[in-house]
Amino acid sequence: MKSYIKIKLEADKTQDLQYVIDQILQVAQAYDMKVVGPVYLPTKELKIVTRRTPCGDGSDTYETWRKRIRKRYITIYGDDKSIRNILKIKVPPTVYIKIKMGQAKSA
Repeated sequence: MKSYIKIKLEADKTQDLQYVIDQILQVAQAYDMKVVGPVYLPTKELKIVTRRTPCGDGSDTYETWRKRIRKRYITIYGDDKSIRNILKIKVPPTVYIKIKMGQAKSA
């Protein structure tokens, strides 16, 4: 039976994100599945600005910390057995994955 799996990946390190995407694409190619993506989603930037001297003495100097979260989206169509192999991929702890599965509509 034809199924699909939608995978949304998020990570702050591009190398870890690309590593997981490469693994997914290798498994999908080995089992001859149709792949749509990876689609690049907008990068989310978290920014914290804080004053260096919280007591108020001295000059007004500030520090800024930034964290960029990159996102990708992949849709894969195939049969149930081959999709299960994609779910067995080892993912680094720095990569957040959200998976949605469903049945493809038959024509």
